[in-house]
Amino acid sequence: MASLWTKTMIIANLIVFMLRWCVVPSTAELPRFDHTPTKADGSLSFLVIGDWGRKGGYNQTEVAYQMGIIGEKLEIDFIISTGDNFYDDGLTGLDDDAFFESFVNIYTAPALQKQWYNVLGNHDYRGDVEAQLSRMLREIDSRWVCLRSFIVNAEIAEFIFVDTTPFVDKYFTEPEDHVYDWSGIEPRHNYLAQLLNAVDSALRESTAKWKIVVGPHTIKSAGHHGNTQELARQLLPILQANEVDLYINGHDHCLEHISSSESGIQYLTSGGGSKAWRGDVSWWKPHEMKFYYDGQGFMSIQITQTEVDIAFYDDFGNVLHKWSTSKHLYVSAI
Repeated sequence: MASLWTKTMIIANLIVFMLRWCVVPSTAELPRFDHTPTKADGSLSFLVIGDWGRKGGYNQTEVAYQMGIIGEKLEIDFIISTGDNFYDDGLTGLDDDAFFESFVNIYTAPALQKQWYNVLGNHDYRGDVEAQLSRMLREIDSRWVCLRSFIVNAEIAEFIFVDTTPFVDKYFTEPEDHVYDWSGIEPRHNYLAQLLNAVDSALRESTAKWKIVVGPHTIKSAGHHGNTQELARQLLPILQANEVDLYINGHDHCLEHISSSESGIQYLTSGGGSKAWRGDVSWWKPHEMKFYYDGQGFMSIQITQTEVDIAFYDDFGNVLHKWSTSKHLYVSAI
């Protein structure tokens, strides 16, 4: 009898095959940024923060302070934001003071004056999306990089940032009192088909030692929102077939690490940038749930050619969880 792993990979490869050959083809490529490591050994270190933009409230300022301390200690290269950058309803426009009150004037530590790679969460889509995407914000603060989906090539690691919000059906069918700015993604079916193809192509063509995908929404989570079924059906098979190492997300206001038995992907939630949801956690298989914390904090990741080291911190800078994995360093025969 075939193992669960074998069955999962057969299904994943079948879905990816259908996406590559049966979906409306697209030649669109994701925008690409090259981020050359500054350390002599080519290693990388960076912080991950999500669900943060509350004008300093709900311990956002305290988390930012600890990020500055850890960032200096690790000599970080950049910061990743997993979305929900401005609560509750994104930015109202380019002149919205929230950009200063929630970003510029909060993350002031010297170590945090590095590039910030941002994606749009569902709360960001409730505002003026084009304002967050505008290059004008980069003229205000050169740290700010925000696109719907894009690639960061850091040599030993490649990061694929994916616009996951348009995948979620309920934002379209049950928006409640919220108004979403879908002006840049319609027609939705074509947008998602092209995005999936672009992500698959980018991962297939990547020669990086480590493949990392970043999206606002969870794929696997025991938190308030739980699993995002649309991503599990459409995006996850691509990640599995292309042997992605890490999937990093926010959306659930917690810190979390799930190691799935279905593949080698590690699911890392860093959504504790400000308001957290105490006690809002569902049961998960104990052998998969490596860590869960229902408070504020952030994550650090250090990468070399052979190793990835992950750490989660609370808003006092205490280390809550550590995890490492390694790969062999292959050297060509002379």
